[in-house]
Amino acid sequence: MAKNKELLPTGSTTIGPGANGAGNSQDVELASTSHGTIAPPAPDAPTDKHHPLGDTPYDPPAAHNASAYAVALGQLNRVADFMDLDDDMRVYLRTCQRELIVHFPVQMDDGKVRMFTGFRVHHNATKGPVKGGIRYHPDVTLDECRALAMWMTWKCALMNLPYGGAKGGVIVDPAELSKRELEKMTRRYITEISPLIGPERDIPAPDVGTNAQVMAWIMDTYSMHVGHSVPAVVTGKPVSIGGTVGRESATGLGVTYITRAS
Repeated sequence: MAKNKELLPTGSTTIGPGANGAGNSQDVELASTSHGTIAPPAPDAPTDKHHPLGDTPYDPPAAHNASAYAVALGQLNRVADFMDLDDDMRVYLRTCQRELIVHFPVQMDDGKVRMFTGFRVHHNATKGPVKGGIRYHPDVTLDECRALAMWMTWKCALMNLPYGGAKGGVIVDPAELSKRELEKMTRRYITEISPLIGPERDIPAPDVGTNAQVMAWIMDTYSMHVGHSVPAVVTGKPVSIGGTVGRESATGLGVTYITRAS
């Protein structure tokens, strides 16, 4: 049973006394962490029935050089404290189940071979197949994929969906590639990670730098390997080959609904 505890940011913030020894609300000492100095909690947090102590959870902005995975672990630690999770469960939830790094060649339009690096991470498959986006971006890292896979696990669990979290990507600026080069890179990347993906194992989706066309290439490549068409291997594919109407605008539409309701 979870206890009512106050969710606090990593580190602590103190109100220091004034020069005359009296309390001074203007003298705020910022807590130091391994990532630098963090901001104090938001003052005068309103009472909220979901937070019995009257404090709203407040996450300070992460240091500019903090990895996304470090941020995700910090969030997990604070929630685990709030829920009184035992050490075994904490170790289990903070660890990704599978991590694959691939390096693969692609022949470019000028005839030269370029090496690419890609990732695919499975955080937790307890509730069912994992799912999560594939992003093409120059700043993609393994730590970023770990964090985003972890967050996808939490999102699916909160909505009671029968999926776990995954994430993947390739270190590339897709704007620098021709359409033919992008297709060849996508097909080779999917071939490299194909042991991990499938409708009952891992279902990729669009993300930064990828779209319905990329999902169509992924579906076609996977289908070629198994010998028959497998539309269920990806989401976000074109409607003409089994995609969902409204998928492309779903995220923005969701933000609109939330904004209107708030």
